Amino acid sequence: MKPISEIKQREILALLSVGCSRRTAARYVNCTQKAIDELAQNNPDFAEKLRRAEANLEIESIKNMFNAAKQEKNWRASAWLLERKSPQEFLKKKPDVIPAGLLDTLLNRIVTLLIEECPAAVQRKGLLKKLDVIRMETIAALGEDDKK
Repeated sequence: MKPISEIKQREILALLSVGCSRRTAARYVNCTQKAIDELAQNNPDFAEKLRRAEANLEIESIKNMFNAAKQEKNWRASAWLLERKSPQEFLKKKPDVIPAGLLDTLLNRIVTLLIEECPAAVQRKGLLKKLDVIRMETIAALGEDDKK
């Protein structure tokens, strides 16, 4: 794999600092995302610059939102910050949604019950595999709902 030049490294960092993904940065400088990841693994200095560049947009955006929230007329900015910072306390809850943590607890209790009530290891193993598939599908579905 061809090494990423210093110029391309700086371009990657600049793109990441304004919010581009590693994939987009890789396409822009004509390399692969894997090449960027490998460079970061082998070059601690680049890895640190990469980490800071990726955090930059989030930090700047939060600072902008915080500054806007200081003004009473921008109360929605305050609400947005609180909802994202402490969603359990401030995010409006939908009546037909089970929080992921509660769902995980429920599934763990079901698994524990099955283990206790199904002493045959072969049957239990099959049931646990099927439950794990259901759990993973549910987690994936919850993630998809977040994207909508």
